[in-house]
Amino acid sequence: MKQFSQLISAIEITNKTNAKIDALVEYFKVAPDKDKLWLIALFTGKRPPRPVKTTLMKQWCMEITELPEWLFLESYSTVGDLGETIALLLPKPTHDINITLHEWMMELRTLKPKSDEEKKKFVLEAWSGLEQQERLIFNKLIGGSFRIGVSKKTLVNALAKLTGIDANQLMHSIIGRWSVDDITFDALVQGTHINYDNSKPYPFALAYALEKELPELGNPSDWQVEQKWDGIRGQIVKRNEEIFIWSRGEELVTEQFPELVEAFSSFQHDFVIDGEILALKDNDVLLFNDLQKRLNRKNVSKKLLEEVPIGFYAYDLLEWENQDFRDQSMEKRRSQLEFLFNSVALSNYIKLSHIVHFEEWDELCSIRENSRAINSEGLMLKQKASPYHTGRKKGEWWKWKVDPLTIDAVMIYAQKGSGRRSSKYTDYTFAVKKDEGLVTVAKAYSGLTDKEITEISRWVNKNAIEKFGPVRTVKPELVFEIAFEGIALSNRHKSGVALRFPRIARWRKDKPAEEIDTIETVKQLITAS
Repeated sequence: MKQFSQLISAIEITNKTNAKIDALVEYFKVAPDKDKLWLIALFTGKRPPRPVKTTLMKQWCMEITELPEWLFLESYSTVGDLGETIALLLPKPTHDINITLHEWMMELRTLKPKSDEEKKKFVLEAWSGLEQQERLIFNKLIGGSFRIGVSKKTLVNALAKLTGIDANQLMHSIIGRWSVDDITFDALVQGTHINYDNSKPYPFALAYALEKELPELGNPSDWQVEQKWDGIRGQIVKRNEEIFIWSRGEELVTEQFPELVEAFSSFQHDFVIDGEILALKDNDVLLFNDLQKRLNRKNVSKKLLEEVPIGFYAYDLLEWENQDFRDQSMEKRRSQLEFLFNSVALSNYIKLSHIVHFEEWDELCSIRENSRAINSEGLMLKQKASPYHTGRKKGEWWKWKVDPLTIDAVMIYAQKGSGRRSSKYTDYTFAVKKDEGLVTVAKAYSGLTDKEITEISRWVNKNAIEKFGPVRTVKPELVFEIAFEGIALSNRHKSGVALRFPRIARWRKDKPAEEIDTIETVKQLITAS
């Protein structure tokens, strides 16, 4: 546990990815194998069920410290994290417990079915034998999350640096099916439980936002233009009668989309295709809000399969019959992709991305402006002579998105951030008019300068009217222009709408709260978009 605690400390004090990778590598060099496996499990969502309710932990902490609830809640609102609040309030340890991370996890596994009194005895004994940072880690092991800036990609890059094994193979291995109980660390990183040769994907080619006038791109006939769809970028890998689906986030998502596996099973050739995973119904692309209902589900019910059917728009061909096609021109790759799609009877859900035909650059302006009518984000412009490059390469692929939608809303809640911004209010909730009151429409935490955040934090401290844990209700006076990519009706929100990628466009110091938008004008954007 001490090694794991030191690792967490090393990661928390830096925002540099390479420093985090180095800290992880050092941990993997010295930690016991079972501890390494538990670290990977914890950082990839493979953790046992919560054994103790956090309300009980809060209650036990107040009993030990003899703090009244109002003072505990005040401390919690200042710190912003329950596990850390408890770790800070508890008295100094009376003894030292020095057992491994694996041993702690085994203890916590056996704790869940026990009585509250047995749980209390175990937790209090642990608190009294751990230093402050170790207590925080212990509290997180019970019920919190390890949101400390270590993504799966960072973890994989650390393992790749340690072992020299391909990062994509490692990603496939650690997100596959495995258990700490029945695998060794070496077996996990070597991927003995997977068949990586069949499933190996390629790095995605990405585009820059268009930063030139269209005529500066040269001859229109040198470019292939397609719609930019708002879904999940994915690679369909078919090799040796097996099909794998990878997301752009380098996650294996095959089991989430069984209808795609079934549809691509009818294809006779081996290939790797780049494209977009979308929610499709009656040949129409649905909103991203609909697609979200299908994401990250371990089990997909028959009802959900019928309500939100999934489709795939194919963009590019990366591999054909085990031959790497990425160095071929876009024009040749497209031709081979068309051959593939012409050789099978396609379902209504597997489609070849439509090429936008045009002769003059000016023709694209109106096509782009009409994108939202078909739930598209805009246009993609790709040089016909371009290879399928790794990552971004400026000049060959451009994304030309439609301008964001905007509304004017008033801030009604503010919450402090985390890490280096834990002393300032950085997370905000915004509302618009409804009848004689207000209704929340969005949360946002990006778009302001550090200077503006500092100014708003001072204002919140002076104008907060209620406290709910770490959240402050504020006077509805500060107006902001909120930008977003799309809008849809939603039964999950009081406002009846859900905004896609809301962020702060600007602080409207020039506008009084009386002039913010109404929920009616916000809903009009649904038909306008």
